[in-house]
Amino acid sequence: MKLTQMDLEAKSGVSKRSISRLEQGESVQLDNFIKIMMALNLGENIDMLIPDQTKRPSYYLKNNRKTQQRVRKSSETKTSFKWGDEE
Repeated sequence: MKLTQMDLEAKSGVSKRSISRLEQGESVQLDNFIKIMMALNLGENIDMLIPDQTKRPSYYLKNNRKTQQRVRKSSETKTSFKWGDEE
């Protein structure tokens, strides 16, 4: 958008430090994030941040989780316990 951090600060009302943190991938307050998006005319994209309410929360867990298999007991036959002096 060819805006400096100072220009964005004046346009959004968010501090330059918060803008810098957002650029670096650090956490910022949600209200500051929304103010920045609105200042950049990206307000219509805010809906993309909210998950689809028609899907259950478990839907998102299943799609992001790798398929896991149960731990199985080894197929080796275990030898019976012997004391050190037995053979």
